[in-house]
Amino acid sequence: MKHIFFPLFLLLAFFLFSVAPVLSVHAEMLSISGNEINMRSGPGTKYRVLWTLGQGFPLEVLKRTGDWYRVRDFEGTIGWVQRDVVTNTPHMIVKTNKNTRKQINIRSGPGTSYQVVAKAHYGVVLKTLEQKNGWVKVQHEQGITGWVQRNLLWGW
Repeated sequence: MKHIFFPLFLLLAFFLFSVAPVLSVHAEMLSISGNEINMRSGPGTKYRVLWTLGQGFPLEVLKRTGDWYRVRDFEGTIGWVQRDVVTNTPHMIVKTNKNTRKQINIRSGPGTSYQVVAKAHYGVVLKTLEQKNGWVKVQHEQGITGWVQRNLLWGW
């Protein structure tokens, strides 16, 4: 039994270490580059409009077909957007406190001891400027810049 266990252990360890890099690949992300951009049910303008997305709205890329991307939003909705209405400029969206009036804090520095400079509610899009130790430096569309805990946001 001992003679069989060790080779099986080595084989399993080799498999796990060879697959691990594949499992750690980050999803490709894009952001909407214009205002009132349609997310459609299929890859073409003849397909039904599911949602209208605003400037900076982050999306995870699932597939590319011609000039169209199949994407997923922060709520898990899947749809299609044209290639010419997206950008590689990173944005994030507030993902917490859905169906509540509670807002997240935007702070002057990367930590809870820093002053609150603004607040944001569920669904607010923020431009990503920098990431540091579980915190993200963001900019609101009104020009307010500050830091938010990464686990409160979805995007890149």
